[in-house]
Amino acid sequence: MGLAEARRSRNDKAFRDVSEQQAARDRTTPASVLPMDDTEMKPAPFEYIAATSTAEAAQALAAANGDGKIIAGGQSLMPMINFRLVKPAVLIDINRIAGLDRIEKLGERLRFGATVRHRMTATDALVSRHLPILHDAMHHVAHLTVRNRGTFCGSVCHADPAAEMPMMTLLLDGSITALSIRGERQIAASDFFIGSLTTALEPDEFVTSIDIDTLPPETGWGFEEFSRRHGDFALACVATTLRVVDGVARDVRFGMMGVGETPLRLPEIETLIEGEALSEALLQDVSEALKGLLHPNTDIHASADYRRHLAGALARRALRDAWRRATLCKDRTDG
Repeated sequence: MGLAEARRSRNDKAFRDVSEQQAARDRTTPASVLPMDDTEMKPAPFEYIAATSTAEAAQALAAANGDGKIIAGGQSLMPMINFRLVKPAVLIDINRIAGLDRIEKLGERLRFGATVRHRMTATDALVSRHLPILHDAMHHVAHLTVRNRGTFCGSVCHADPAAEMPMMTLLLDGSITALSIRGERQIAASDFFIGSLTTALEPDEFVTSIDIDTLPPETGWGFEEFSRRHGDFALACVATTLRVVDGVARDVRFGMMGVGETPLRLPEIETLIEGEALSEALLQDVSEALKGLLHPNTDIHASADYRRHLAGALARRALRDAWRRATLCKDRTDG
């Protein structure tokens, strides 16, 4: 045996001896008294509750006195907990609550339960048929592993201004159902987003579902997003819907993300387009108007001027797509 092999053999034996001694101690020491402090874990200590009903979850959240968090997918929450940016005393899991994992059509609205995953949203037939713009947007949401766990409602509640689901909820006149021990209340999407990562939810409330409009027949849509890499948060994004009636745009909706502290719905742009035929002059007017309306941040990813430039370019593409789709829908209907 050479010198290197002898050293390796001695080291392996020493490791086995230490491992066996540690294993023997662990077998004879109750787990409850094994030495461990909170510095050995990524998150700060918290109590975990797996709720089996919305009432139980509401009671647990109220009992936490503002120091509780709801978890469904946890794709945003858990990294924040692991970095100790958030230190809840109680973590309340709602994944075992029956009925929250459904997408349902209620009249002219779609309802998304609190545990509906991004993957379900991306593959659901109701979404594809009645909300093709949302179906298309799902291709831009993060990556496969995140989509498998992350939820539609969780993304809206996280309220990242560069995330797709908050913008889509605002664009499609969403209504958020919030529950607490005081009962349910409905919050319009226009009132829900207060600032970056900040919503109108009270500390003892959690979201059980979100309702959004379906698109009427003959509606065209456009969705354009730009990010540094696929799946990254958007540097800028435009989503728009419209119908073409007698050669002009009607029922125009225009939303953006990545260019402000919240997702944006821009009535000034909607008014500018409403009742007009699409033309290069109109697209130029939209682009110029956006420069005055938007006040994006400058950060390590892009300057404010670059984001305003992107907004104009993406708006042109999205509006062209929406007009083309609306025209094709109308031609098929008339034919």
